[in-house]
Amino acid sequence: MALLDVKEMTQYFGGLCAVSEFSVSLEPGQMVALIGPNGAGKTTVFNLISGFYKPTRGDILFKGESIKGLKPHQVTGRGIARTFQNIRLWFEMTVLDNIRIAQHHALGYGLWDCFLRTPRYMQSERAIEDHAMDVLTRLGLREVAHEYPKNLPYGVQRMVEIARALSIRPALLMLDEPAAGLNSSDVEGLIKLIGDIHKDFGLTVWMIEHQMDVVMTLCSWIKVIDFGATIAEGGPAAIQNSPEVIKAYLGDDTI
Repeated sequence: MALLDVKEMTQYFGGLCAVSEFSVSLEPGQMVALIGPNGAGKTTVFNLISGFYKPTRGDILFKGESIKGLKPHQVTGRGIARTFQNIRLWFEMTVLDNIRIAQHHALGYGLWDCFLRTPRYMQSERAIEDHAMDVLTRLGLREVAHEYPKNLPYGVQRMVEIARALSIRPALLMLDEPAAGLNSSDVEGLIKLIGDIHKDFGLTVWMIEHQMDVVMTLCSWIKVIDFGATIAEGGPAAIQNSPEVIKAYLGDDTI
């Protein structure tokens, strides 16, 4: 059974078709890329999968069950985590608190437990903090656990956002342009980081990325969309030599 099976997903915004009959099947343990020119509909696809929009048509199956129409927190609870193209951290909270708060869906206590600081509350909070510190340690971020993200370099902020996504113990990690804004040395570190995460956490990774070094190094399968429609898919070599992909990225005069 595929981990994620998207079937002819279509999304209209008014009269504009942002995504047209998009289908993809991700197997457990795969590392896959979704690429295309700016405005192609890539982030809209991720927003549909993660529950920010409900598809106009089609279906989204995760672990064999439809998640179409679920709210973002419900999708997260099923085991899908994502990052965003523009970093979305709580900059006035510590790195540790950013990681802890991402586990709100798995709290083992209620409001009165919180007010009365019951044993159930204390035990759950300890478990959440221990897990957050474990994730930060595995990503080499333990030393910045009590820092504020606003005081950290941009590349480290990116890593914190990935750590927050990993803290929910996802089966599928969706990365929306993780290399955006990084310099060349940071990109090299990111490639190693994502590769290590894929291996160490045993995840399926699906990324949107414009940095072709990242895509071609890490991904075994690449899907390309333009104007919301799929124009090519295949392995790195096939995509690099696809006339349709070259045309979409570089224009008619290049082929």
